[in-house]
Amino acid sequence: MALEYRGPRAYASAGVDDTVRLGELVAGCLEDGDVLVLTGGLGVGKTHFTKGVSAGLGDGHPVTSPTFALMAVHDGGRIPLFHFDLYRLEHAFELEDTGIFDVLGYEGACLLEWGEQFQDELTDEYLGVIISRVDGDESLREIALEPHGARAERLAAAVDDAVRAGEAA
Repeated sequence: MALEYRGPRAYASAGVDDTVRLGELVAGCLEDGDVLVLTGGLGVGKTHFTKGVSAGLGDGHPVTSPTFALMAVHDGGRIPLFHFDLYRLEHAFELEDTGIFDVLGYEGACLLEWGEQFQDELTDEYLGVIISRVDGDESLREIALEPHGARAERLAAAVDDAVRAGEAA
């Protein structure tokens, strides 16, 4: 099974390759200042999605979870990708130490793993990417886009178009 379009802002991934592919398609739609907030339990594929985004932007460097570094920069592509992992943060005041406010909403795109706990402190304009396991199948994932703001609505619509065009190819 390949990445499946299930309706507006809803997709099914049958494995790592599909999740990476969706990230690649999202990358083709990203512009400077875009913010993605990735939500989902441990091991659902947030970092694999990020690998796809980085590859889709043309960055040839490896992507790993920045859990212990909190932030990684992938700047070898069309636009820079600032990859934050906020899992270990407990309080909003800790955000300042990550450097997030230096890049959020400016040059490049920001991708925030575990950012849902700080959404109100970060930005009103972001695209939520919710990845969840499907009961009974360890490799199957449901991926939903949840836009917040007009800019994110446009991004979600562009991703839908890209996924549907990919299915037709």
